[in-house]
Amino acid sequence: MKKNLLKLYKSFAVLLIALSFAVPAHAQHACAITAVLDAEAKTISVSQQLNYVNASPDTLQTIVLNDWISSYASKDTPLAKRFSDEFIRSFHLAKAHDRGGTENLTIRFENGLAADWFRMNDQPDLVEINLPVKLLPGQSIQFSLAYKVKIPNDRFTRYGYGKAGEFYLRNWYLAPARYDNHHFSKYSNNNSDDIANAITAYDISFTIPSGLKLYTDTETRSSGSGNVYQLHTTKNDFCMFVSQENRFKLYKNDITEVLTDLNDNNVNEIQKALLIDKIVRYVDSNIGHYPHSKITVAQADYERNPFYGLNQLPAFISPFPNDFLYEIKFLKTYLNNFLKTSLQLDPRADNWIYDGLQVYIMMKYIDEHYPGIKMMGNVSKMGLFKSYNLTQLDFNEQYSYFYMLMARKNLDQPIGAPKSDLIKFNEQIAGKYRAGLSFRYLSDYIGNENMQQSIATFYSDNTKSTVPTRRSDFEAILKSRTEKNIDWFFKTIIDSRDIVDYKFGNVSKTRDSITFTIKNKTGTTVPIPIYGIKNKEIVFKQWLEGVSKDSTFTVPRESATKIVLNYKNEVPEYNLRNNWRSLKDFRISNRPIKFVFMKDLEDPYYNQILYVPTLTYNLYDGLSPGFRFHNKTILDKPFIFDLNPMYSSNNQSLVGNFSVAVNQNNREGKLYGMRYQVNGSYFHYAPESAYLKLTPIVFFKFRDFDFRNNHKQTLVLRNVIVRRDNLPSDAEDELENYSVFNAKFIDGNSEATKHFGYTTDLQLSKTFGKASIDVQYRKLFNDNRQISIRLYAGTFLYNRTDTDYFSFGLDRPTDYLFDYDFYGRSEKSGLFSQQLIIAEGGFKSKLANPFANQWIATANVGFNIWNWVEVYGDAGFVKSRFQERDFVYDSGIRLNLVTDYFELYFPVYSNNGWEIGQQNYNEKIRFVVTLDPKLLINLFTRKWF
Repeated sequence: MKKNLLKLYKSFAVLLIALSFAVPAHAQHACAITAVLDAEAKTISVSQQLNYVNASPDTLQTIVLNDWISSYASKDTPLAKRFSDEFIRSFHLAKAHDRGGTENLTIRFENGLAADWFRMNDQPDLVEINLPVKLLPGQSIQFSLAYKVKIPNDRFTRYGYGKAGEFYLRNWYLAPARYDNHHFSKYSNNNSDDIANAITAYDISFTIPSGLKLYTDTETRSSGSGNVYQLHTTKNDFCMFVSQENRFKLYKNDITEVLTDLNDNNVNEIQKALLIDKIVRYVDSNIGHYPHSKITVAQADYERNPFYGLNQLPAFISPFPNDFLYEIKFLKTYLNNFLKTSLQLDPRADNWIYDGLQVYIMMKYIDEHYPGIKMMGNVSKMGLFKSYNLTQLDFNEQYSYFYMLMARKNLDQPIGAPKSDLIKFNEQIAGKYRAGLSFRYLSDYIGNENMQQSIATFYSDNTKSTVPTRRSDFEAILKSRTEKNIDWFFKTIIDSRDIVDYKFGNVSKTRDSITFTIKNKTGTTVPIPIYGIKNKEIVFKQWLEGVSKDSTFTVPRESATKIVLNYKNEVPEYNLRNNWRSLKDFRISNRPIKFVFMKDLEDPYYNQILYVPTLTYNLYDGLSPGFRFHNKTILDKPFIFDLNPMYSSNNQSLVGNFSVAVNQNNREGKLYGMRYQVNGSYFHYAPESAYLKLTPIVFFKFRDFDFRNNHKQTLVLRNVIVRRDNLPSDAEDELENYSVFNAKFIDGNSEATKHFGYTTDLQLSKTFGKASIDVQYRKLFNDNRQISIRLYAGTFLYNRTDTDYFSFGLDRPTDYLFDYDFYGRSEKSGLFSQQLIIAEGGFKSKLANPFANQWIATANVGFNIWNWVEVYGDAGFVKSRFQERDFVYDSGIRLNLVTDYFELYFPVYSNNGWEIGQQNYNEKIRFVVTLDPKLLINLFTRKWF
């Protein structure tokens, strides 16, 4: 009897579980996972039951699952291509055991039959299942899945296993993709934290090895010996950490529980508890109540998206107190995790809402709790730095400058664009900050209270909704809270990259009123505020609307001595330097001159001239100290000048260079930038012999409509005028003074794993004309072998000279245009003659006939044999007038320490024979050394732009 009752009870319990699994609350998907972590093998064995509910109005024939762990499986996934696109080689060069993936995946229907599923060729981190019958609205279907997860190394994305044996697990399981607006969100992993999972109820049994502990942002309890954890949550995404005991600490108040391992900067436990409680309560009152019982704030999350500005300052400066640093880091990371795990927006298409809310609340927090704090903290109080705009800028003003950095480079993008379309700097910094600025702009315009209520309503509705929400829901709520027309906000500020730039025209005044004209320089029409200022105090503020063309306004003066457009920088405006007018009777200039040492941010109230000491070197001038005067602030400007006089220690005379340039940006079309420039330089090219070079230049820059595409094209037109002195008495006149018209077209597409580009070059002068093409190709193969190929061909169109001064160079260009940074350009022997610049023939061995005055065709090939050790070979033909065509070749070993910046070449065999065995071999070794800091900086900045 007891056995029958027990049997009946078990059957009833199983039935209840099955029913609850099959019909989850709110028609949500339900997923039961049993997982076992093997810490040594770095794998997770998974058994998964999925009940998929069609909560859409559509009939489904397929179902899509996100399998983002498979994005680590090979060097050809979208994630791998994103790394290559951003010049990150570590993933491609990694060992197979460092990458991850899903192995041995099987999927079956509830009747035990194998499911028909496949991975998309170009998106292997998505699994699409063909259903045996159509799934009608409201119906559900069950699957069972079994697979093994191979955990990747965390050095790629900070997700995976770490050096200390810890694991940060995110997106490691197969999850239903978001279905909205009649389609699945088929998003591949591109390292931007925007997985589009559907809201799903998860029940997970997760087993870990003894001695480790699991931390997570879900409801958790341990069972058995303590190494089996039961997790339950209803989310679109969650994370898990497995590490040694006491890595994470729990902080709890009446709102939520916070689990964090954020680096504390020596902040004590009481301070941390108070700061965390302060931030949790602030976010709760300004956004809404967090719908889950627990949230994680991990150091790994902060490192993925740090607070740019704070993280760039060296530790020894310490411009901010430790508790403030901890507070800002925690606030930023908490807001990011709070929004991403509670809002049900499309994380890729509607990412601007996440970013806008995060940065807007951060700015609001600073305004309320630290109203006087500066961007550079305590540095602003140091007497040495008080004159710098960089140090005196309010903390919240830095957001505008980071956005403007990209706008001035003509690299800004619409913040409403899909996150996957944004270049890295826009995704992580400029676009994110502009979104926050835009929220603050709208708040100032419609009223802070209206903005606050809109955010609270949207957040509340979103977290309670059982269906995916969209940006249109947010727009509708904002419009319902104001009688003002705010269509411009979405059409212009969010969905376009139209720039805003207003300036003053004529201004007149009386004792009681001010009449002024506002000019719209770009045609972009948005509201803009005007302020009246007296003694740095605001005496009036008024919003100007509908200024689509030149418009005249009259306002009460109210004792103002200055009027300023956009004084508080509410509007993300392109140029602030033309935004104010003095009302004083006597003024020398609206913007007086200000001299600044080294570097500074642009100050809209001054004409800045920056000065910095310089030191250059070449063999003939020796060490040449000097002072550089220029107006290049951190933001690009339409007009740039640069003057660098130096003292030649060898010749006891002045040398140096200068440039004057005007930049013109085109916001539309492939021709995105033009630059009109005049350069000049005066240096010595031989003992007691100097050259003067003057070059007017026009640049035309082209790019693809897809800003993430690294394909760039440049057309350069210039006229190089050269004057040389102290030539030998028998030298021809054309060698002393000459002028060469030069047209170049440069086309290239470069990333970490491949590069292809070419340059065509046309030169015309009175005595010669020549044309050439330089083609370069580089490929890093899946076995980590790399090949580089360069082809060069050039021919004279006409040549009336009798010297080799203008000839093609086989192993070293004559550089009659003085384009290259030779340290000893006239040396024929010795160390300086061994400097190598890959140009023209590109040979490394010095052969008997190094010139061609008719035509040349060469190939340079390199192939790596181990890390940065390569073998190279050069071959080609040279032809001079009245001589037979010569076949030339060489080969050797290249130590490619830093490509194009520090390389060594060791010749082995060439037309000269077996060179290693010849005398004075050390004089045959060639080297590439670049000392220009601007070129070296490009190594670290190219992945951002």
